[in-house]
Amino acid sequence: MIEIEDAPWQTMVLHAERTYPDECCGAMLGHVQGDLKRVTEAIPLENAFVGQKQARYELRPEDLLAAERAARERGLDLLGIFHSHPDCDAYFSETDLKNSCPWYSFVVLSVQRGKFDHAASFLPDMDQTAAASEELKWPKF
Repeated sequence: MIEIEDAPWQTMVLHAERTYPDECCGAMLGHVQGDLKRVTEAIPLENAFVGQKQARYELRPEDLLAAERAARERGLDLLGIFHSHPDCDAYFSETDLKNSCPWYSFVVLSVQRGKFDHAASFLPDMDQTAAASEELKWPKF
């Protein structure tokens, strides 16, 4: 299970709504406590995809390394990546799967007409051929 605290959740939703109609992306930092991943910080990152950003996001390797470094400096772990799906459901696409890392959680935020609608989290397998749903808890405002 992945649980996202209030402050990082607000950061994630705001980033998703502000970048609409493009996909947003970012890193989730926090702690692992047994089977629970607790997100205590979210870092918005730039969608570096060169094409139409409404349908895809891309992280620069150096941005991901900077997020990993920031996590270590704060005594945290890089738990995963978040991104948005503008005007569609929160699902893990074939493109998402191909570009995933099996050791991260992937939270997808559905943004409908510029406003957050719902979210889901996914755990890709080691072969990046499938992704299981992961229980996701976020603050309900």
